[in-house]
Amino acid sequence: MSEYVLQTNQLSKKFKGSAALDKVNLSIRKGSIYGFIGQNGAGKSTLMRIVTGLAFPSGGSIELFGAGGERALTQARKRMGLIIESPSLFPHMTAAENLEVNRLLRGIPGKDCVARMLELVGLQGTGRKKVKNFSLGMKQRLGLAIAMLSDPEFLILDEPTNGLDPMSVIEMRELLKQLNHERGITILISSHILSELHLLASHYGIIHHGRLLEQLTAQELNDKCQQYVYIKADNPDKAATVIQNELRTNDFEVMPDGAIKLYGHTEQPGKVSTALFSAGLEIEQFMPMGEDLESYFMKRIGGAGHV
Repeated sequence: MSEYVLQTNQLSKKFKGSAALDKVNLSIRKGSIYGFIGQNGAGKSTLMRIVTGLAFPSGGSIELFGAGGERALTQARKRMGLIIESPSLFPHMTAAENLEVNRLLRGIPGKDCVARMLELVGLQGTGRKKVKNFSLGMKQRLGLAIAMLSDPEFLILDEPTNGLDPMSVIEMRELLKQLNHERGITILISSHILSELHLLASHYGIIHHGRLLEQLTAQELNDKCQQYVYIKADNPDKAATVIQNELRTNDFEVMPDGAIKLYGHTEQPGKVSTALFSAGLEIEQFMPMGEDLESYFMKRIGGAGHV
């Protein structure tokens, strides 16, 4: 059995001569939560649509659960659940009726799955309330319930927290963690809320202009988003000497404006400040800092822009 739920090989997609995907080699391990990061138009949705069979590639291939070829992919896709763009809901039906219609259309046996999915996403108390009167967060949870009807092993979620209020974002995050930890479901999730992905994903892929720039684990990203203590003292040269001699580290850099980024001793800020004060330095600024996911992403794609 393959350790990968999804692998793409040189996957490409062109629209009117423009490359939406350019030879993408992506791998998602079983049991992971894969955060797919990219600006609008970078190729995230295009790749997801190809994987789910909603679009066709111009070149390259994909494997799902270790299987390739159209017949095998058709069978493998039955083991998937998805929300691509906004979930398709019937606004004049209840949550239970929406689930029942989807169950019948997809030929899923047993009506008991409807009640189970409503409870799973916390919508069991909605009763006769029509979906048109649901909040956006409730609609997204109902979309997730529909995706979960067939008890999938792999969930593909395109911007599932887009437009949600902070509480709904937290609820969605915790629900996805639960599905991953308790049911072992592998999740591919794209989002423009990069700080939210940082709280959820175990692996990341960064895509830009259709090219996959990098894949890395959460630990590797944390190592790259290095934490440091930001120090602004009245005498930068003396502060640097104190750090070298008293703290016995060269793991720092002096910036052009005289500020110091100290990468060592980030867990001991008190020790650092005591050494600087004892040397008679006047400290203007002293704070723990570090790159977050957004900063690293912007540096990786080489410029500013909207994710």
